[in-house]
Amino acid sequence: MVRFLVVPQWQGSSSSRAMQLVDGAHAVLGDLPRTGSRMIEVPLEAGDALDSGILRMSALNQTARNLRIALDELRERGQAVITFGGDAGVATVAALDAAAGVHGHAADGDMAVVWFSARGAFHSPATSPTKAYHDMAARALVDPAVPRPHLSDPPPVIAGTRLTLVGVRSLDDAQIAAAAEHGVALHTPDRLEPAALAAAIVAAGASRVFVHVDLNVLDPAALSGLGHAEPFGLELAQLLDTIAALRDRLPLAGAAVTEYAPATPSAISDDMATILRIVGALV
Repeated sequence: MVRFLVVPQWQGSSSSRAMQLVDGAHAVLGDLPRTGSRMIEVPLEAGDALDSGILRMSALNQTARNLRIALDELRERGQAVITFGGDAGVATVAALDAAAGVHGHAADGDMAVVWFSARGAFHSPATSPTKAYHDMAARALVDPAVPRPHLSDPPPVIAGTRLTLVGVRSLDDAQIAAAAEHGVALHTPDRLEPAALAAAIVAAGASRVFVHVDLNVLDPAALSGLGHAEPFGLELAQLLDTIAALRDRLPLAGAAVTEYAPATPSAISDDMATILRIVGALV
């Protein structure tokens, strides 16, 4: 049985609509199975950088601690977990947890991560123009130089060749260079072939896959509640077909859906069918 952990974290976002990530998380909770869903507590305050080079790091640490406790409990019961809500930093915590085992001690080198996002999230504290964690969230999976919330020592990480960024179309030179350095594969919307992508990940030796969907991977015409909308994104059918291709070839290690920031209550109603189709494809 799949369990849902809803995480209304906003502190890792640089968007002017960051606080609306809280509204988005609460809205989706109402449409998830009541007995299989749980809200993770997130601090109200913005938090401090703690000399990490990342804005609001103390708040991110507290949320990560709360999320990891819940993930540990569900793993002990053998239950698959999908996290929803908050900024993309939530996916970093969930993916590292899935890759590293209980308390981050035993890495699973056979897990691949497919990271759907428009913006790449491949900065470091040194290169990020915003110093917001969602600009670094994917890179934190493969580069120990990027701090990870609530982990005093760098945990085992997946190899860069196990990470695939899909739907990216807003990358600067620093992110492109870093992705190449770490061997990370990039798939732009116009070059995405779902079956070929899934086959390549299997051929590289992956035994399971973690799927992260940053909702800004979609074209803005498909969803209105995007804090960082980028034109020329994936159509909903492309995203669903790619998730289906991955699920057909590999068991799901876990998943995360993030960056839903609805502007108004009416926008939530308009967007919910799209979001629930994405969640349904992951289940």
